[in-house]
Amino acid sequence: MPKTDMTLDRINDLLAQAKKAGADDADAVYVEGTSLSVAQRLGKMEKLERSEGADLGLRVLIGKKQAVVSSSDTSDAALAELVERAVAMAKNAPEDPYCGIADPSELAESFNVEALELCEPGEVDQDKLIEWASACEEAARSVDGITNSEGSEAGWGRHQITLAATNGFANSYAGSGSHISVSVLAGTGTGMERDYDYDSAVFSTDLRDPVDIGKKAAEKTLRRLNPRKVKSAQVPVIYDPRVSASIVGHLSSAINGSGIARGTSFLLDAMGSEIFAPHINIIDDPHRKRGLRSKPFDAEGVANQKRHLIENGVLKTWIMDLRSARQLGLKSTGNASRGAGSLPGPSTTNLYMEPGTISPEDMIKDIKSGLYITEMIGSSVNGVTGDYSRGASGYWIENGELAYPVSEITVAGNLKDMFKTVVPANDLTFKYGTNAPTLRIDGMTLAGQ
Repeated sequence: MPKTDMTLDRINDLLAQAKKAGADDADAVYVEGTSLSVAQRLGKMEKLERSEGADLGLRVLIGKKQAVVSSSDTSDAALAELVERAVAMAKNAPEDPYCGIADPSELAESFNVEALELCEPGEVDQDKLIEWASACEEAARSVDGITNSEGSEAGWGRHQITLAATNGFANSYAGSGSHISVSVLAGTGTGMERDYDYDSAVFSTDLRDPVDIGKKAAEKTLRRLNPRKVKSAQVPVIYDPRVSASIVGHLSSAINGSGIARGTSFLLDAMGSEIFAPHINIIDDPHRKRGLRSKPFDAEGVANQKRHLIENGVLKTWIMDLRSARQLGLKSTGNASRGAGSLPGPSTTNLYMEPGTISPEDMIKDIKSGLYITEMIGSSVNGVTGDYSRGASGYWIENGELAYPVSEITVAGNLKDMFKTVVPANDLTFKYGTNAPTLRIDGMTLAGQ
């Protein structure tokens, strides 16, 4: 981690300069980080990179006008110029009746960063990353039938975020993350197929064994050989966990406060309605221990907490930052996110659908003909109507079992109908920022041959 030259005292001095220059209010976010990554292909190292960087973003507000300026130069002269530029831009910006920093009553006052376990101690060195990448690719290539490799990667990073505002908020927290991935090929010529496996975690000790990741990538690749095309039909569809999160992601997009305020969501009038089956619960939890997107407060310093977006099938809340909440006449849910050079906007943290009680195997057993999706290609989802159409590949289900690989299929439906019929399996794991177990959705339309 690069040693910061932007202490909280120095950032507060910057905010004071902004007010002296004419700002009514201001906030600043300082992000510094270190990352290390390696990549190898066919046993030879192709990349060894280390980067260290920092960015400072200053937002100033004059009346109902605002502007954001960012810089990686934190010298006194550069900061003086930053303030001057931000104030000048704000004076000429269009009015936004909903902009503004948090009221002191909305700020996070007490939180336990240590309890979230956001950052592992120490640093994962390059030798360890090289060892992971090598073991992962070697394990994949050692499986009979694997003919080539797109390479393996391993990486580690740490970042620190500091946020301060003229409302008195001033706090920071650090986070870390590690990952391993590999992609290999099987077959030859036009019959060649590829697949991958991947894992990521806040603590490197929570990562799966690189050898296991490599073996799984090879197995998945070999299973995809000789795919067939299927005829158009209306059948049950099973979403593998590595693609099932996309269904939850479509929900989060539809209930994002910015879209609701603009009136551009198919769930615009759905608050308080049962839009999923009664057994479905979908949760956003910024305080999940070692969660990939955990944080003690949001990007506006507002207190955040675990929330049921969907509780027993019923839509309970929008995902809001301060601006969208003001537009809707509501209170922020503490879901603001921002970069150094951008304004805050609503975003989820650790978003997941709770698991059901049925195993994936039992979920498939009664399907005479259906599709098991492992990969999705492209996206055509209409946020206003909920119409859904995506390219897919995976395996055809016959008489309750995975029969053969299939490709070049389009899966279509409407998200309103899909939400109503979705059934979760019992295999939820936390591998991404948004997670879901294996999901079954009946009555999907497949466009094939």
